Parts: sequence; structure tokens; C-alpha cells
Amino acid sequence: MAVDVRPALRQRADSPPRTRPSLMRLAHVALAFWAILVVVPMLWTLLASFKDTAEIFGPAWSLPARLRLDNWVRAFHQAHIGTYLFNTVIVVVFSTAGTMALGSMAAYVLARYPFRGSGAIYLLLVSGMAFPVYLALTPLFFVVKNTGSIPLIGQFIGLDTYGGLVLVYIAYSLPFTVFFLTAFFKTLPTSVAEAAFMDGASHSRIFLRVMLPMARPALISITIFNVLGQWNQYQLPLVLLSGNARDKWVLTQGIADISTATGYSADWGALFAALSMAILPMLVVYVLFHRHIQAGMTEGALK
Repeated sequence: MAVDVRPALRQRADSPPRTRPSLMRLAHVALAFWAILVVVPMLWTLLASFKDTAEIFGPAWSLPARLRLDNWVRAFHQAHIGTYLFNTVIVVVFSTAGTMALGSMAAYVLARYPFRGSGAIYLLLVSGMAFPVYLALTPLFFVVKNTGSIPLIGQFIGLDTYGGLVLVYIAYSLPFTVFFLTAFFKTLPTSVAEAAFMDGASHSRIFLRVMLPMARPALISITIFNVLGQWNQYQLPLVLLSGNARDKWVLTQGIADISTATGYSADWGALFAALSMAILPMLVVYVLFHRHIQAGMTEGALK
């Protein structure tokens, strides 16, 4: 008597692949270890921001005798962290907006409108991810310096200016943005765009009203990645913003300056308060948008 095994085979094919419990436990242990490595230093920094110097160099996890909020006040006013924080917000907002505007348009054209040389242009843009920024610091300095001599606009995009730093941030962030969004735009269905064409929509209208809303998870993810990367950038502003433009310094430069001065004045409480001010905004951003990051990273792969 023959036995029909097709239902069993079909059920096995439809069921998701099983992961070995030992591999799952190993992955959980690795993730827990990584979480400890990340969370413990941040907690210790936040705790140290409410201590005085003697308590900071005492037992590591001892609680402060009282919450010394004056550490935060000194860091914000006397160490000018408030000014540096404001400068960082300005630079990151404009550079992220410019990166997303240029990167999304370039990625859309490269993904949806193949033309002769498009592959070479894509490889040229993406190759920027493999180029260490440290190798370009010296020529980058002279390029931005020379742009300062351009009539009318040079004073806004040269050295020691917000504009010069914003343009460099955009160029620094474009390779990964184009790489990420090009792969995502290729996964989007063409039927919606074709229907919009049939209704008489222009290319720009389809891009703004149809494709960008469909790519919203990827746009949110790459925006947050750019914000995090530009917020924590130190090497580029160190080269492009000199000591003569301290009023335009960003947060990383200000914290480095406090760290140097702390070696002589021993104001460690203000230093850890400044570090906490730099960490907390990005931590809040990630906590609020972590689901969007996960959705943007996985949706394109699932498609």
C-alpha cells in the first residue's frame, strides 16, 4: 500500500528552519556580554557626573554623597558645553538634511534609471566607504581653504565656518547613504510607479510622492545612522575648525578641550557631566527610533 508523503513534505517545506538551541544560547550569551560592555561604561559615566574628584577616584560603584548638579552647571556654562552643543545641532541638522536629499536622489536614479556609465558612477560613490578619511585630511584642508577665496560665498564655506564643515560632512556620509538606499530602491515594486506614469505624474512627482513614502523605513534608518556618525565626528572638525574659531567648535572638540584642561585643573566632575550631555541625546534618539532602524535594516533584505 503506497503512502502519500506529499502533505508531510509540503508542511516541512512551509515550516521555518529550526535553529539549534545551543547556537541560540551562544548568541544570547554573546549579546548579553556585548550589552554589558556598552551599558556599564555609560552608567559609570553618568554616576561619576554627580560626584566630586575624591569620590570619582574612590570605589568605582559607590553612590555620591549628594547629587552635585553644579558639575553639570559648570560644564554647561563655564566649559561652554551649551555653545558646543548648539553648534553641533546646527551642523548635524544641515549636514544630515543635505546628505539625505542628495543621497536619496542619487540612489533613486542609480537604482531605477539605468544608463551608460551608471555602474561606474555607483562604484565611484561606494568606493568612498573604503577610503580612510585620515588619508584625505591634508588635501581636504587645502580644498576647504581654497573655497574660502571664492567670491561672495567663500566666507560661508571656507575654514572655520559652519558651511565648510557641513559640506565635508555631506561628502563624508554620501557613500554609505547611496549604497544603502540604492539597494533598497531596487527592491521596491515598479507597478506603483508605472501606474503613476499612466496617470500623468512626472518623474519628480513620482519620486517625491510615491517612492520616498515607500522607502520611509530605509530613510529613517539611514538618517539615524548619519546623525549618530556626524554627532560623534571628531577628526574632521579638528582639522577644519581651528582654535581661532572656538565659538564654532562642536561638542567633540569641546569635550576634548575639557579633558585636556582637566589634567591640570582636576575638574573631573565637569568632564563626566559634559560626556553625559554628549551621550544622552543620542541615546534618547536611538531608544525612540530603534524599531524604525530594525525595520529599515530588515525590510529590504526580506524583499
